Amino acid sequence: MPKLIRLYITQVLAGFGLSAIFVGLLLYFNVANLWHLVTSTSGGIIAVVMLFMFNGIVFAGVQFSITIMRMAREDGPGGGKRDDLPVMPAQLIPVRVEATSKRK
Repeated sequence: MPKLIRLYITQVLAGFGLSAIFVGLLLYFNVANLWHLVTSTSGGIIAVVMLFMFNGIVFAGVQFSITIMRMAREDGPGGGKRDDLPVMPAQLIPVRVEATSKRK
């Protein structure tokens, strides 16, 4: 399996693991009376599954993007302003436009 695919799968698993912990803590601490809402309605389990899945997608994306950004090499010049390149100042050039009156 390619290294990038293996990296992506591990980060997705980590993201969904974080999502499970996050949703579990939300229910345990009864944030916004969520435990009562989940247990007293007929669609409560669907809400928990949706909360887990959507948070898992977000956390997996964040995990993967942080990992990719940390892989940057430090051997060359980074982004930002390049001080070694000369910067030419902008010169304004006047442009003549004839105006016609639209009044009658």
